[in-house]
Amino acid sequence: MRAHLNLAARLTLALLLALVVAVPQAGATGPAQATPAAAPAAVNPTAFVPGNIHLSFARVAHGLSQPVFATTPPADSSRLFVVEQGGLIRLIRRGVLQSAPFLDLRAKVSTGGERGLLGLAFHPDYNTNGKFYVDYTDRNGNTVIEQYRRSTSNAQRANPTPKLVIRITQPYANHNGGMLAFGPDRYLYVGMGDGGSAGDPQNRAQNVDSLLGKILRLNIDTSKPYTIPPTNPYVGRAGNDLIWAIGLRNPWRFSFDRATGDLWIGDVGQDRHEEIDRSKAPDAGRGLNYGWRVMEGNSCYNPPTGCNTTGKTRPIATYGHDVGCSVTGGYVYRGSSYPDLKGVYLFGDFCSGRIWGLDAAGANAQTPVQLYDAGANISSWGEDNAGNLYLVDRNGSIWLVRDA
Repeated sequence: MRAHLNLAARLTLALLLALVVAVPQAGATGPAQATPAAAPAAVNPTAFVPGNIHLSFARVAHGLSQPVFATTPPADSSRLFVVEQGGLIRLIRRGVLQSAPFLDLRAKVSTGGERGLLGLAFHPDYNTNGKFYVDYTDRNGNTVIEQYRRSTSNAQRANPTPKLVIRITQPYANHNGGMLAFGPDRYLYVGMGDGGSAGDPQNRAQNVDSLLGKILRLNIDTSKPYTIPPTNPYVGRAGNDLIWAIGLRNPWRFSFDRATGDLWIGDVGQDRHEEIDRSKAPDAGRGLNYGWRVMEGNSCYNPPTGCNTTGKTRPIATYGHDVGCSVTGGYVYRGSSYPDLKGVYLFGDFCSGRIWGLDAAGANAQTPVQLYDAGANISSWGEDNAGNLYLVDRNGSIWLVRDA
């Protein structure tokens, strides 16, 4: 489906594709065996430093209910775990979507709009300690992060008894963030939206005493629910000690480059601009102010003109609402099955289904190169232990990224 088709046509075709019964494909890489399905033709880039990219996608699962994330435990080469917004964590094992969920949180989760089960992260030592972490909005609409463990009797199931890590009050129903990820430092990073409504009316993203509109950083290797890493930027000064970075509107998806440790954030915009932020290791965002609500992308937002940009970190890339409306941050490809894609940061848009690439080693200001028009509700991306990347279509399918 080409870029000139309207959004309704693209989404209709994406939904039809999700209903096709697929046949197992031999020779697929990664934890889930890819299954062939009709896919739109790729849009070839006109110029891109890492080389000409010709993306295609092979479906590895379909029939999911509003999937919003996919990931794999450390050192696991046979399973892909999928988060469904309604409260289930589903398991794709050796290319087959399992009927029984890994974990069922439906009784605890509030759903609808931007609420639901939103994030999942496996502890770096999951193979030995069985710990993993979830982020969801509870029945009161507040953000809850809990620790669970793998069942001791069945590795394909979780023990349903939680340990509360933190609960954060949400003033509105939207902009809940939801991303969880362990950094190279083994600390747990948490993406928090600005609390919702529109325009961050209470200016929470710039308030260093509020946990909203931030990236948080927690040490969970403790007998307590968590402790504060001593190198968090507000330790010993004014501001909440949990905060790692400020000035974010809704950092729905972020990731660490497994080769460099750089932090990449897809921050959802307000009226005009979607943005990608990159901060380089070893600090990877420590103490940075990404600008919201003073700025939206590279433009003034509040005040609309003449804003003070001092101390604000500019995005590496932006795009306008003429080509999308809600950015979905992705990953830098570091796999081995697609050499031309190495070092390319892939991201997409939830509304238009367009996919762009950036040079992970490139300049601090880049123009995104459109690589594909997927015609899907790109709710997330996933990465497995081999470095393969997956596109998560909220219409119900998971797609493996591969070379056309």
